[in-house]
Amino acid sequence: MKKKHNFKKIILVLASVYVGYILVSTQLDMIKIKKDIKVKQQELVKLKEKNQKLQDDFKFMTENPDAYKEKLARERLGLIKEGETPVIDKN
Repeated sequence: MKKKHNFKKIILVLASVYVGYILVSTQLDMIKIKKDIKVKQQELVKLKEKNQKLQDDFKFMTENPDAYKEKLARERLGLIKEGETPVIDKN
């Protein structure tokens, strides 16, 4: 009789340990997933901002092709108009 009683206690303890392990591991997985979601949301915000800038640039380029060419020449080549004084930013 005593052996059956001890066997039931051992089974109960093992089952409790297993359930505890499952709960802890699930909580750790949930914490990791929440962190991943937060990182992905930040990436999404940055990508949306970049997308909006590209759309604005495209709209400016198609609506004002001459002004866009001038902007590129000034930004990339450092060109200036006659009579303008160049300003150099050391940053």
